Amino acid sequence: MTSADRETKDAAATGDPVALTRALVAIPSVNPTLSRGGAGEGEIANACAAWLDGWGLEARVEEVGAGRCNVVATLEGEGPTLLLNGHLDTVGVEGMTIAPFGAELREGRILGRGSCDMKGGVAALLAAASRLASGGPRPNLVVALTADEEHASLGMDALVRSGVWADLAVVCEPTSLKVMPAHKGFVWVKATFRGRAAHGSRPELGIDAIRHAALFVAALDDHAERLRARPPHPLLGHGSLHAGTIRGGTAESVYPDLCELLLERRTLPGEVPDDVIAELKLVLEAVRAREPEVRGTLGSTLARPGTEVPLDARLVRGLLDACGSCGVPRGVEGMTAWVDAAFLNEAGIPAVCFGPGDIGQAHSADEWIEASQIEVCADVLERFARFLVTASS
Repeated sequence: MTSADRETKDAAATGDPVALTRALVAIPSVNPTLSRGGAGEGEIANACAAWLDGWGLEARVEEVGAGRCNVVATLEGEGPTLLLNGHLDTVGVEGMTIAPFGAELREGRILGRGSCDMKGGVAALLAAASRLASGGPRPNLVVALTADEEHASLGMDALVRSGVWADLAVVCEPTSLKVMPAHKGFVWVKATFRGRAAHGSRPELGIDAIRHAALFVAALDDHAERLRARPPHPLLGHGSLHAGTIRGGTAESVYPDLCELLLERRTLPGEVPDDVIAELKLVLEAVRAREPEVRGTLGSTLARPGTEVPLDARLVRGLLDACGSCGVPRGVEGMTAWVDAAFLNEAGIPAVCFGPGDIGQAHSADEWIEASQIEVCADVLERFARFLVTASS
């Protein structure tokens, strides 16, 4: 370990947000489901738990799968319970143009895999927790660091099922320090088309499953137009639909007897999977009315809800007030991506996204985050937590 590494490690132990980010980035935590050989969250979870214990919180590491770990820490305070959340896993490092775990600080930016998504946010909430533990007015606090957000959200699912409770929550995903009280959901749809195999020279015998899938895809343009014609969500705009993958056929000279199409429908809060499937079935029926030989089926493979917190909620107003008091513009925007906040909202814990970093840098080949945003985010989270106590007293 170099003297610079020791200095970073020592500074992280004091709760310095920039040092915490560098220390976190230096610990590989690639999601092993997404990338063979990924380290998972074990090492990083143990490091976070040690910091939290050292600051006076009661922390425990909970295994939610083989080598997949959550960290849950609590701190007693007054009034409401605030949950601060971030995920510990990252996507893979293939194709990166910088050292993935170098955690270099260059021209005010921290570089490395996960720096933006979302170790900077984790560092900010850890720094805020360390300050709250040191004294002063503070709410009851839960720090929840979860596994597997980049794939199937095993960690957040386990956290919610464990019965954890809070009055409100902040998920520190990269939002460029904007408060994001609403986010889209999604429904993944599998469309299967069956034809009849035949030699390419015998069109009277074959039924082209790929062509039938193509007719359905073409018909989706009109459906997408109908989605855009609906009243937009004030923060999220419209729902959307696109084809993700298509697979079918065996050879150029054979009529394909099978074609599978995977679609993604991005949904707005309140839209439900059954309605999404019903609308797509109407599109399929319209295609079948023109081409009676079309044999297609539709079904959902995975769905996650869009959720939102009202703009006048204590959580939104309080975060905006904390931003204003820290010199941060009081910005409110929608989160177009799906995030783990949905689990909390569905469990009855109002949750919004607020964190450092630009989502455009997430998963990028040269991923980085502005160090100053991490420091400001920690200030805002601390100020907000203390506001909760003073406002309720």
